[in-house]
Amino acid sequence: MRSIPGIGGIVACGILSEIGDLRLFNTIKQFAGYLCLAQGIYQSDDNSMGKVITKRANKIMRSYFVDASWQDIRADPDMQTYYRKHVHRNSKSIIIKIARKLASRSLAVVKTGIPYEPGVVK
Repeated sequence: MRSIPGIGGIVACGILSEIGDLRLFNTIKQFAGYLCLAQGIYQSDDNSMGKVITKRANKIMRSYFVDASWQDIRADPDMQTYYRKHVHRNSKSIIIKIARKLASRSLAVVKTGIPYEPGVVK
């Protein structure tokens, strides 16, 4: 997990101590829901609006991934371009999206056992 830019030793230990085995989550949707990074929906009568994130899960884990995503922007060129592309929007909502991408990467690294390589798409 430390091969992912933004996730250092302290963050990796915090994630593993809070969750244990990441392989318990089958999909990224389940993992993002656990981390409070899943998009919520507000429905009233015929109106339906999307919220940015839900507020009912593990907030400590969300803070780990949000803090790691700020570091990921500095270290990973792909995330830098994504952040610069969407910088005209609300920066907090962009960081949540980057944190979800970071969570997806970390789940894939743990499940496959292959270290992350920036800039390589397979």
